[in-house]
Amino acid sequence: MPLLSLAQILFSQGFGSRRDCQALILSGRVELAGVVCLRPDARVATEDLVFTVDGADWPYHERALVMLNKPAGYECSRRPSHRPSVLALLPAPLRARGVQPVGRLDADSTGLLLLTDDGALLHRLTAPKWHLPKLYLATCAEPVRAEQIERLRAGVVLRDDPAPVRAQAVERIDSHRLSLTLTEGRYHQVRRMVAAAGNHVSALHRSRFGALDLPADLAPGQWRFLRSARAVLGQ
Repeated sequence: MPLLSLAQILFSQGFGSRRDCQALILSGRVELAGVVCLRPDARVATEDLVFTVDGADWPYHERALVMLNKPAGYECSRRPSHRPSVLALLPAPLRARGVQPVGRLDADSTGLLLLTDDGALLHRLTAPKWHLPKLYLATCAEPVRAEQIERLRAGVVLRDDPAPVRAQAVERIDSHRLSLTLTEGRYHQVRRMVAAAGNHVSALHRSRFGALDLPADLAPGQWRFLRSARAVLGQ
């Protein structure tokens, strides 16, 4: 069981410079098990550790993996162009740790977005060879026709790639809504596929990433830690 000083723990979790973390502790703003700790050098076991800073509980994670229910109007970028970044929805310690989106949802799309500061995991979750499925709900501007569903299942050709791109699964929910399961992550892929099939996406929502479903109790704009990548990988 690893033991770290309390100041090291705060530093690793994004609470500022080493001096900032020492100051937080010495000013009585950090608690362990409900008791204020004034010793920056106190040795603490990190397994299942939950510490408190300014009244807010923080579970220790060697690497951070969080899920966010992305609302419309936010860009999945650290340097957004026209809309605020999804990182603005996260607390400062997570931003300081350098978490970044796992793949992207365009600014007008909503739903399940993962963010992590683990580079190896980010690659594992986005590498095409792993074929992690992602489930989308697309609301179309025009009624969905049977031939459009068949084209999406069989494969459509996008402008920048002569090879047909197909959905792993497509189902019509009602007259204007489709559920699509994709295993790739191309730029605006769902919108472009639906356009190539002869319709237009007016709203897009991602409800599943790998084995992870967006929880019904996670409201738009809210986020939550994941204990491990197994929730996404299904392992």
